[in-house]
Amino acid sequence: MFKKQHLALAIAATLAAGAAQAALETSVTLKNETAYMMKDGIRTGEATSMAGTGDGKGVYKFENTAKIFLNDELSNGSSWHGELNIVRDTKAINDYKGHETNTQRDWLRELYVDTTVGDWDLRLGKQQVVWGTADGIKLLDMINPTDWSEFNQNTMADARIPVWMVNAEKYLENGANIQLVLSQAEKNKIAGLNSSGDSGHPFVMKGVDTISGKVNGFYNIAPALGAVAATFNAMGGTFGTASGTLSEMGTLTVNGFAAGNGMGTGNGLAAYDAYTGAMELDAIAQGTNSYTTRLTDSSSSSSVFSWDQSNPNSTFEYMSNATFSTFNTFASISTKWVKDLPDNTDGNVAFRFKNTTDTGLNYSVNAAYRYSSNPDINLSWHDATTGAELTVQRVNPVSAVNGLPDINDNLSVADVHATTDYSTAYTSATNPVTILLHDGAALGSRTYYAAGDIFDNTGTAVTTETSNGRELRFTESMHRVSSLGGSFDFALDTEAAPVVIRGEFLYDKGDKQAVVDRQLLSIGDLTNALKMEDADYFKYVIGADTTVMTDMMVSGQFIQFRNLDYIDQSRTCTTQNGQALGDANGAGTTSYTTTDCSTYTGNLATLSLTNGMAKARQNQNFYSLFLSKPFGESGEGRWNNIFIYEAGGGKWNRFDVEYGFDDQLIGTFEVNKYFGDENTMFGQFENASNVQIGLKYLLQ
Repeated sequence: MFKKQHLALAIAATLAAGAAQAALETSVTLKNETAYMMKDGIRTGEATSMAGTGDGKGVYKFENTAKIFLNDELSNGSSWHGELNIVRDTKAINDYKGHETNTQRDWLRELYVDTTVGDWDLRLGKQQVVWGTADGIKLLDMINPTDWSEFNQNTMADARIPVWMVNAEKYLENGANIQLVLSQAEKNKIAGLNSSGDSGHPFVMKGVDTISGKVNGFYNIAPALGAVAATFNAMGGTFGTASGTLSEMGTLTVNGFAAGNGMGTGNGLAAYDAYTGAMELDAIAQGTNSYTTRLTDSSSSSSVFSWDQSNPNSTFEYMSNATFSTFNTFASISTKWVKDLPDNTDGNVAFRFKNTTDTGLNYSVNAAYRYSSNPDINLSWHDATTGAELTVQRVNPVSAVNGLPDINDNLSVADVHATTDYSTAYTSATNPVTILLHDGAALGSRTYYAAGDIFDNTGTAVTTETSNGRELRFTESMHRVSSLGGSFDFALDTEAAPVVIRGEFLYDKGDKQAVVDRQLLSIGDLTNALKMEDADYFKYVIGADTTVMTDMMVSGQFIQFRNLDYIDQSRTCTTQNGQALGDANGAGTTSYTTTDCSTYTGNLATLSLTNGMAKARQNQNFYSLFLSKPFGESGEGRWNNIFIYEAGGGKWNRFDVEYGFDDQLIGTFEVNKYFGDENTMFGQFENASNVQIGLKYLLQ
C-alpha cells in the first residue's frame, strides 16, 4: 500500500529534474538544554532490585542539538525543504543519548518537496500534518505519531514524529479545502516499552513498568517465577509426592501453603520448622530470586515480609489460587520480546474537509483508516526451541487419584468464572484449577509441556510430553482503527474582547483496551489474565479562548475520553485457608479467605502490582487552563503556563519563559511540577518534577 523507498526515489528524481539556479538557503539552530530533578526519591522503573533506590535530585539531561534547515527553489516552480538533526545527551540513559530513527532524535527530521499537479498542491516526503489545536493533548492530530520520551513536556511541534507521506490539498471554488494524506504507519515512542525496560529513564509510566520493568514487569517476573517453580519442583520429594515432582499437587494452592504452616514440621527442612507458610514461601522464593523481582514484597529478609492476598502487592499474592501443579508447568520458563509491526507496504489513509459558513463558523470533518500509534503488547506461550504456539488448558484435579490434574478436563474461561470457591482442603479438592500447556493436537495425541510428568485421570504418566523450554512471548504489534471526527470554532463578540469557542471530537472504532482478569491471574493463567481487547472510544474537547489585560491570552478546556465498551465485572473468590502439607498442626487461621476476582478495564497508564492493577475510569475527564503573555519593551520575551487536572487527583503544571537577548541568542526556562494521587497519569511522575534551562543560537 505504501512504500517510503518509492517516495524517497520520487523526491530524489524531482530534485534532480528541477535543479534551480537560486542559491540554497541554509540556517542553523544550536541549542543546549539542561534539566534538573527537583525531588529526591525513586522513580518508576528506576530500581533494578526490590531494595533499589533512585538517584534523587540532580542533572538528568544535558542535551546539545544542532538543527540544520535547508530550503531551495526548483526551476519548475516547486521547492524543497530539509531538516537535519544532530543530537547528543550525555546525561541520558544509553538508548537515549543520541540518534534513533522515528523519534524526535531522528537525524533526518524532515525532507519534502512542494509541487503542484493540476489544481492539487502536493507535499511529498517526510513531514508533519497538524489537524488538532487542543492544548496539551492530541485528538484530531492523528497523522503523525508522538515521542512521549519526556511525557507531555515537549511542545507538540518538537514531540511530533515526522513520517513519510503523500499530502495532497485542493481548494474548491467556494473556498472550502479538501486534504488527502497517505502516510507511513509508525508507532509512538514510549519510554520503557521494550525488552530492556529503559531502567533509569525518568518518564516510565507504571503501566509500562508492569510490562517490562526490572522489578515489577511481567517480562522479568515470569522467568524469575519459573526459576522459583524449578526450585519447588526440585523439592518435590520433600513435599511427600510419589514421583518427587509438583505435578501431583493439583489441590494445594499458593494461599493454602502461605496462610498456614506451609511444609509443616519434620519434612526434611528443619530450618523452616519455625516459619509460617508465608515466610517459607518468601524464603524459598527469594533464595532463588535474590530480591530482584516482585515475587513477594520483601526486600531483604523474611523478617520484614507480610502476606495479604486480599490486598495484594506482589506476584504470589496475586496468584493466590495457583496450584503447585501449575508450578510444574511454569518451571524454568523464559520470556522473549517479539516485534510484529506494519511494514512499509502497510500505510494509513486520512481525509479532511474544511470550510466556513456564512455566519463565520469554521468547521472540519476528519476521517482516517489507520494503525493506532499506541502499540499493543500481547502474551502467548510458545515452544522455546521451535517457536510453535502452545495452547493453554485449564483442568481440575481428580480427587480419587491424589488430586492429579485431569487432562481430560478442559475448562473454559466461563467455567473458571463460575467457580469462585477455592477453599477446599488439599486432600479432597475439587475446585483448584491447574494450568497446562500443550501443542495443537487433539486429546490423546497432544504433547504436553512441563518440567515433570503429566498424568492422566488414572494416575498414569502421559507418554506424549516434553520438557522443551516454555517461552512466554511478548509480541509488540499495532492494530487498525477507523476514525471519524471533526472540529469547529467561532468567535463571540463581547465588550471586553472576542471569545473564541472551539471544539474537537473523535470516534475511534476498533481501538484497544487493557482487560485485567484477576481470577485468571489468581490461578496463573497469565496470557488470558492480561489481554488487549477491542473497544470503541469517543473523545472530545471543548475550549474557550480570549484575551485579558490587553495582551494575555487565556484558554480553558474540558476534555473527556469515553470508553464505549468499558468492562467492570465484580467477582469475589474464596481461597484455601491455611492448608498445611503433611502436618496435622497446620490448620491455619481464619484470615485471608477472600480475594478480588473481578474482570475490568485496566488503566494503561498506571496499572501496577503495587496498586491492585488499577482500574480505568469509564469516562476520564481532564480540565486545563492555559495562560500566555509577552513581556519586555518590544515583546522580546513570552511566558506561558499550562495547568491540567485529571479526575482522580493528578495534576501537572508547566511554566516556561522564552526571552530573546538579541536576534540570534534566545534563553529558555521551564518548570514542570507533577503532584496529586500517585496512581494517576500525572501524579505518578511527582518524583520526576524538574527544572530546565536552555540557550538557542540562530545562525543564518
